[in-house]
Amino acid sequence: MDAAKRFAPPPIESRLPKVGTTIFTVMSQLAVEKNAVNLGQGFPDFDCDPRLTDAVADAMRAGLNQYAPMAGAAELRRAIADKIVSTCDARYDWNHEITVTAGATQAIFTAVLAIVRPGDEVIVIEPAYDSYLPAIELAGGKAVTVPMGADFRVPWASVRAALGARTRAILVNSPHNPSGTILRDPDLRELESIVVEHGLFVVSDEVYEHMVYDGEPHQSVSRYPRLAARGFVVSSFGKTFHVTGWKVGYCAAPAPLMAEFRKVHQFNVFSVNTPMQHGLVAYLRDPAPWQGLSAFYQRKRDLFRAGLATTRFRLLPCEGTYFQVVDYSAISDLSEAEFAKWLTAEIGVAAIPLSAFYENPTENRTVRFCFAKTDETLRQALGRLARL
Repeated sequence: MDAAKRFAPPPIESRLPKVGTTIFTVMSQLAVEKNAVNLGQGFPDFDCDPRLTDAVADAMRAGLNQYAPMAGAAELRRAIADKIVSTCDARYDWNHEITVTAGATQAIFTAVLAIVRPGDEVIVIEPAYDSYLPAIELAGGKAVTVPMGADFRVPWASVRAALGARTRAILVNSPHNPSGTILRDPDLRELESIVVEHGLFVVSDEVYEHMVYDGEPHQSVSRYPRLAARGFVVSSFGKTFHVTGWKVGYCAAPAPLMAEFRKVHQFNVFSVNTPMQHGLVAYLRDPAPWQGLSAFYQRKRDLFRAGLATTRFRLLPCEGTYFQVVDYSAISDLSEAEFAKWLTAEIGVAAIPLSAFYENPTENRTVRFCFAKTDETLRQALGRLARL
């Protein structure tokens, strides 16, 4: 017996047998190899406000470098509760109903683990962010996917048809990644009707809450008392303040729900980076950065869309987020994954195929660009895309 066999570890029965290398990793690696402008990455290529990093450095120098309270620094939870009042006119008890998390993905995972039991079903609207289904699967639940229509609107009749005796929750996302669409008041009213009638929980991913365009309001689950009473509302400082690598987010939920959330949170993370929390406290004293975020990104959206309008791409609506979806059917018959690779290798601009956001890859000849980039980066990409 050779050494490799003698010292081989025991086999692992994977908890996530369908999960492999994601298309996001593939496209980023290809972008580097081909020296492409990377509009596939869902994060900014510009830095945050220096005042924010200065505030974190001040917290470090002040000795705030040990464990934070499990639920998060009290001052930050108060600031979050105050912000929710100002944006949604919804009041959460900062001490019992707000928890600071290691990013929004951890918050979503923790909320799912808190409420989903083996055999439970969770309704997920597709296309969907790639962490949703694995979180449900790791909790022992089953994701029941409901695809959006060609206009990327939620087909509520189909959601109702997908409900069953084991349905435990509905997971929603607005503004929506990857489509860039938003939920409006009629959507939230219909969601409210469904969850109240069937006694369901809601996990609401609202990380792009401050990126809603053309004067539309962000319709948070927190705005609707009967939804908020059964909802875990998740957001992200990383998205809002251009610091995605910090992985700091939060969850708001009624006290009984939050008590279960914290039981999980304390054992999968316990607490979140202390000086960053205190830096955020100082930075949040000025509401201008998050209040001006929609206008900041709408200008970038408009610049990017104006350039794309001169190409053969067909632009789909972008109502929120920093993503623009385009239809490339006038350009190529390739599958979405193959087109994204071709675009990266031959045109020099990386994108993400929307087929990657479905449990079973669905082909609509659409790809997603990220416009959270400097104007220089966007113009460079548009110059290359003008060749199409």
